[in-house]
Amino acid sequence: MGNQDLAKKIIELIGGKENIHSVAHCATRLRIIIVDKDKINSDEIENLDKVKGSFFNSGQFQIILGTGLVNKVYDEVMILLGDNIQSQTPIKKEGNRFQRSVRIFGDVFVPIIPVLVATGLFMGLRGLLTQESVLALLGLTPDSIPKELLLFTQILTDTAFAFLPALVCWSTFRIFGGNPVLGIVLGLMLVNPVLPNAYEVGQQAADPLVFFGFIKVVGYQGSVLPAFITGIVGAKIEKFLKTKIPDSLDLILTPFLTLLFGITLALFVIGPIFHEVELLVLYAVQFLLELPFGIGGLIYGSFGQLLGIFGIHHILNFLEINMLSQTGWNMLNPIGTCGNMAQAGAVLAVGIKTFSPKMKQIAYPASLSATLGITEPAVFGVNLRLVKPFVMSMIGGGVGGFLASILQLKATGMALTGIPGTLLYLNNQLPLYILVNVVAFSVSFVLTYTIGYKPVETGNQKQVNKISNSSIMPQVVNVKDEKLYAPVTGKVMDLSEVNDPVFSKKLMGDGFAVTPSDGQIVAPVAGTVSMVQGHAVGLNRTDGLEVLVHLGIDTVSLKGAPFSNKVKVGDFVNGGDPIAMVDWKKVTDAGLATTTMVVITNTNDKLDSLDFHTGEATDGACIGVAKAK
Repeated sequence: MGNQDLAKKIIELIGGKENIHSVAHCATRLRIIIVDKDKINSDEIENLDKVKGSFFNSGQFQIILGTGLVNKVYDEVMILLGDNIQSQTPIKKEGNRFQRSVRIFGDVFVPIIPVLVATGLFMGLRGLLTQESVLALLGLTPDSIPKELLLFTQILTDTAFAFLPALVCWSTFRIFGGNPVLGIVLGLMLVNPVLPNAYEVGQQAADPLVFFGFIKVVGYQGSVLPAFITGIVGAKIEKFLKTKIPDSLDLILTPFLTLLFGITLALFVIGPIFHEVELLVLYAVQFLLELPFGIGGLIYGSFGQLLGIFGIHHILNFLEINMLSQTGWNMLNPIGTCGNMAQAGAVLAVGIKTFSPKMKQIAYPASLSATLGITEPAVFGVNLRLVKPFVMSMIGGGVGGFLASILQLKATGMALTGIPGTLLYLNNQLPLYILVNVVAFSVSFVLTYTIGYKPVETGNQKQVNKISNSSIMPQVVNVKDEKLYAPVTGKVMDLSEVNDPVFSKKLMGDGFAVTPSDGQIVAPVAGTVSMVQGHAVGLNRTDGLEVLVHLGIDTVSLKGAPFSNKVKVGDFVNGGDPIAMVDWKKVTDAGLATTTMVVITNTNDKLDSLDFHTGEATDGACIGVAKAK
């Protein structure tokens, strides 16, 4: 399928042009803000050739295509949409305010990243060409390099960061509906050569300009946050003026007043405040990464992988850009890349060990993609769904990050990880970069293969015999019971309707959900209790299906308070037997949803078919059938 045909199918399956509000893309994903997400046919989109996966997060439907391809498909989509783009159709705000803010922050920086990647590669190449060991191979020394050549390399490496505020202001104006050209000019004003550099002033290497005898003014070369806030304010000023100034005077007054008010606020108010905020954030991150004994690397390497799941990973762009512009180095990249390689190791272990041909088809390509820096297929397609492999990847990423921190690795650029990331270490760090990635991959692989993933055996006789011989089993197991029972009285619905992407995207497995109207919880299948954790009960059906009953959304935060479990691990229950009681009022008083999910966690390995009826049902009523392979 060609890129144009792929773009046409994506638009069609997403609900047509009228369902698209705006489109953007990052390094790997097409990011679409849609009007009505119920019109999206995500299953068919994921079955399209070249599509590696999709998910909905913070108001965006994101389609994983991979580097190189995503920008080509984006271009075709934009051609097909024509004037439809950035429609004024009202859309429902998705996610909380913080998530929406991070999404906007990401949208601003996505167009800038390719320039910064190129700049990072230029920095790496300059470092390689000026190394004494490399020059010695050619019979040269650092003094042999012509000054003109060094000046040329300086143009390549310094331009983007020197004029970074112009890029940030341009992109911010574009996102907030202003004139991007005004954004460029406003950003250039922030770095005008007559203004002393704010960082040089802070280091007392230069003096600020003094207005009216007491107002100190500086420039913001290489700064990010002041330019970002200035862009927001400037765009809003321009839009406000357009509503007040007559059309006959718009061309003259609107640009004039936008730039006048914008730069005045930027130099006298926005810059001084947000430059300090920027420095505080940067110092805090550097403090974490520079903690002794590699503690910072261990923490970020382990838990940094969660940022992408919650849709807030774009905040890293701000931090990496700041580091590069101020120090020339990126301390986050070598630790973050260990997390990606750990995901690759975990998903490869699953692919080798699983009995499921379908899982193998997903796992092997996902492992390769993760080594190239595209982790979404591994995370959302396998590791997060199986849970334990994701935990093992967090451990592997933590070990790799710890080692990277101890070795003080630093990248010359950003946005490249894994194998392509070697281009950011074309200096004496390259062997160490390879080492930390191999360690992260290996630790994650070994842990997942040994203790992090246990595939279900083909056939169920061994498991049935084990259960049948258990001394704690109170009754004979009905191995033929394939029925599904309503776990609680209420309204049965598909998982896709649940207001939680982990369940609605079926990342943990297929199943169904119930909006409860009663507090008694019964077993949705016949099987042996494998887990009891207050808000969640696990059941192993005798044919190998592993079933999780999750009581409410995010109710783990209640620490068991509203839940009273009626079973313990090892008990056998028939479908419809009581397993828990819930005080739903305590759940709602805590501001949490009561939706109860029934999920088959080994869907890929073991589930053959799933059929159930939606609508009202009483607890213990048969609502469908789940058949195992």
